[in-house]
Amino acid sequence: MKIANDWKDYILLDMSDGMKLESWNGIILSRPDPQIIWNEKSKPELWDKVNAIYHRSKTGGGSWQYNKNTKDRWTVSYKDLTFNIKLMGFKHTGLFPEQAVNWDYMIDKIKSSNRHIKVLNLFAYTGGATVACAYAGADVVHVDSSRGMVDWAKENIKSSNLEDKYVRFIVDDVIKFVQREIRRGHKYDAIIMDPPSFGRGANKEVWNIEDSLYKLVDLCTNVLSDDPLFFLINSYTTGLSSKVLENILMLTVNKNNKGIITSGEIGLPMQDSKLVLPCGIYGRWEKDE
Repeated sequence: MKIANDWKDYILLDMSDGMKLESWNGIILSRPDPQIIWNEKSKPELWDKVNAIYHRSKTGGGSWQYNKNTKDRWTVSYKDLTFNIKLMGFKHTGLFPEQAVNWDYMIDKIKSSNRHIKVLNLFAYTGGATVACAYAGADVVHVDSSRGMVDWAKENIKSSNLEDKYVRFIVDDVIKFVQREIRRGHKYDAIIMDPPSFGRGANKEVWNIEDSLYKLVDLCTNVLSDDPLFFLINSYTTGLSSKVLENILMLTVNKNNKGIITSGEIGLPMQDSKLVLPCGIYGRWEKDE
């Protein structure tokens, strides 16, 4: 497992009874997490200091309960990157801190390539990977079907002082966008995707990861450059093994671009503890140096 252990503004304080207690630049949140199936609190005194807690509804969804001192938005920084945090519906904050392991990987690969890199970021959400790649000096095309998420990504680029970098923001269904890029003859040296389990595109196109992921990755091989740097898939789909992502990359990207394929879990360490919270899986193809 790759663990995001270089954070200063984000701290996983405790985990118990289906909830995680986190500090986001001093703002303490309590949110549900299905991986936390034990009920022992390591630091019970910290749970009384929470600024906001997310309560699930028995009818689906849920809502945030704030104390009077909680801001509606603030920022957190990871090294030289800065992100805007907002408490959203369905427990989210607009940032997945475990993705820092992937940000570090991308930054290192792009900088060490010693060449100009073009990146395609699909299901790009609020742009954590977009910010990281732009910071590393790459040109980035950021694609997401939600205009609100794309606008949020623009805020993150601005907060990270990267407005002078080339980032093209696209609100579109990712499959239709890639199909158009094939027709245009556009190529990318690196592709990133973070597909949901289920979703709808900008024009109500249906996405189901079991039916659509392999087809999309195979489609993306048509927009890879002649000298690709990396191809990274991240997933939060419960029950999907990281080995599946590795197999998909082997059957698609590696067919015409022999490289190194790895996969595994990513996670967050709990402060002052040996406990680690599993947060998702990744699969990546990278150029064999």
